[in-house]
Amino acid sequence: MQAPSKERPGLRWLPILAVGVAIVSLQGGASLAKQLFPVVGAQGAVSLRLAFASLMLLAFWRPWRTRPERASLGWIAGYGAALGCMNLTFYMSLSTVPLGLAVALEFVGPLTVAVLASRRSIDLVWVAMAAGGILLLLRLGPATTRIDPVGAAYALAAGVCWGLYILLGKRAGAANQGHAAAYGAVIAAAIVVPIGVAHAGLALLSPALLPLGLAVGFLTSALPYSLEMAALARMPARTFGVLMSLEPAIGALSGFLFLGERLAPLQMAAVALIMIASAGVVLEQRRD
Repeated sequence: MQAPSKERPGLRWLPILAVGVAIVSLQGGASLAKQLFPVVGAQGAVSLRLAFASLMLLAFWRPWRTRPERASLGWIAGYGAALGCMNLTFYMSLSTVPLGLAVALEFVGPLTVAVLASRRSIDLVWVAMAAGGILLLLRLGPATTRIDPVGAAYALAAGVCWGLYILLGKRAGAANQGHAAAYGAVIAAAIVVPIGVAHAGLALLSPALLPLGLAVGFLTSALPYSLEMAALARMPARTFGVLMSLEPAIGALSGFLFLGERLAPLQMAAVALIMIASAGVVLEQRRD
């Protein structure tokens, strides 16, 4: 009998490295997209992102080779709508909220999904910790450390859409796998691009902006989604979730390096609370 093959120790780090690169790419791309705001606004920037991302995902997956199951069409449509609304509201929040804080507030969505799927009382501790972090961001401290309430509302709305994106994406991808991502990106672009065109008009077709839009679409969608999908196939979902809880910190670092966004100590403490709560919920899960 042939002995089962063992993965070389060095290869075990590849999925973790892939997730790390995906997070850095996503947050770095968001910083790049924010630099487009003065020209085309948040609506225009997210339109460029989704337009190019949908084209790249279509070219990669070529979903037309396999028709989706009829029973899953509704799930795919809902998944695409959630994806579009999530991106639009998140970019609207970036108009007035630093990147790291917006990511932290958005994490409320997947955190809520994880808590609702659990039956453990310890999760109430993580909920209280996350709520404390949100209160630190929204209400407490001197006026100079508070964030714009409208921008915060957009970030929280993006979190709600992220939660729906997770739930609907699970159903949509169950039968269609990566093809659902391509279809969803097209639906999201169909919803958001008209909004961007209405806001920015012909500025979206500026030759100087198209390379930036292509870079944003690649860095924030095509590359991180592909790396995350490859990593998930080789690591437990719990490990993946813990790594993803680092996103607010990477977002804050990216905002500091590329946008000059500085967080007050109170804001950094709030981000840390939300990150710890997210990691704690994931670690408590016993099922992948």
